Amino acid sequence: MDIQVRKEKNATIVAVTGKMDAVTAPEYEQHLRRLMDEGEKIFVNDFSGLVYISSAGLRSILAMAKALKAVDGRLLFSGVTGPVKDVFEISGFGSLFQLHDSPDTALKSVA
Repeated sequence: MDIQVRKEKNATIVAVTGKMDAVTAPEYEQHLRRLMDEGEKIFVNDFSGLVYISSAGLRSILAMAKALKAVDGRLLFSGVTGPVKDVFEISGFGSLFQLHDSPDTALKSVA
């Protein structure tokens, strides 16, 4: 898994590529927690390059959503497609989180 971060407008775009599983999910969570410690509260996860997500990845997402809710933050998603989208729909994440086609449309929703 690879994580690229960039600040855009009023949010932090987190582009995740590869696989988010039991080995890599803690890295994702630690990365976002470090950014939260630096004061970031709004994250747009760009999952257009994510090809697989396991239950460990879903747990990390839930942990981050809970931590962000405590500080009035938000966690949004873009580019959720293929098998990752299937997992989101089956798990109910599609109704828990805002899913957008692109980071740009996600950013417009927080403007």
